[in-house]
Amino acid sequence: MRVIDAHVHLYSPEAGREPTAWAAARGEPHWAELCTRRRKNGCVANQPVQGFPSVDQLLRDMDAAGVTQSVLLGWYWENHATCMEQNRFFARCLQQHPDRLAAFASVHPAAGAAALQEIVWAKENGFCGLGELSPHSQHVALNDPTWCELLTLAGKLGLPVNLHVTDPRSRMFPGRVETPLGDFVRLAREFPQTRFILAHWGGGLAFDAEDRALRNIYYDTAASPLMYDPGVWSRVVEAVGSERILFGSDYPLILFPQREAVPGFAGILQELAEAELDTEQAEAILAGNTAALLGW
Repeated sequence: MRVIDAHVHLYSPEAGREPTAWAAARGEPHWAELCTRRRKNGCVANQPVQGFPSVDQLLRDMDAAGVTQSVLLGWYWENHATCMEQNRFFARCLQQHPDRLAAFASVHPAAGAAALQEIVWAKENGFCGLGELSPHSQHVALNDPTWCELLTLAGKLGLPVNLHVTDPRSRMFPGRVETPLGDFVRLAREFPQTRFILAHWGGGLAFDAEDRALRNIYYDTAASPLMYDPGVWSRVVEAVGSERILFGSDYPLILFPQREAVPGFAGILQELAEAELDTEQAEAILAGNTAALLGW
């Protein structure tokens, strides 16, 4: 069965070797706070929350779990220069592994016209979306002119936009940023030509599905085992249908810290396999929906 992971993170060798120093040199304290912390309770002792694998390790992990393709997502960086650095790294990954990897571009609206130019560059260099972005974490108002131009341009270029969403009912953790769910409904209404992928089950927005008529909203399943019980798969299918759910792992986040010491795809794929879904629904979530959204 074909498997497309629509939510994978990957960082350059420089970032992976010394992530804390790398982030400090680039003025990215929020990324460092989220990605270099360690867990203390209910898991492998002093376990890091994620790994920093190389592209070769990513491909080995994909092969081990039967993942056909991965969509590399950028980050909601605090600086335009970091966005560009990440995007150039992804461009090299796409050139080396075009059959296995796709990529979304990072942008920061504070860069103004340069952010819009970066989107055009990304489209010309084979990127298929934008994200993972977060106006709340990047300190951008929803009515910021460049942010609005950015979303309009994404719609015109056919680039879906992945947005980070935090469930307001979730526990506190270092680096947590509030992302009011109503803001995402507002964006989908104001930019109907732009397709939005709301990460992490839309922070719970998918459960209520009060705006089912907004067909430009999709939900990915990134980090699901860390936040929700296995019944979430069938609950969301019942709420919004299977056609707007995209399988995503949030690799290299460690999703089962009670029993895993390294990142991988197998655990979340097994959870989906055991969910109360029929074959057609499972195939749509695993690959069909992402392939259709990206025009593959």
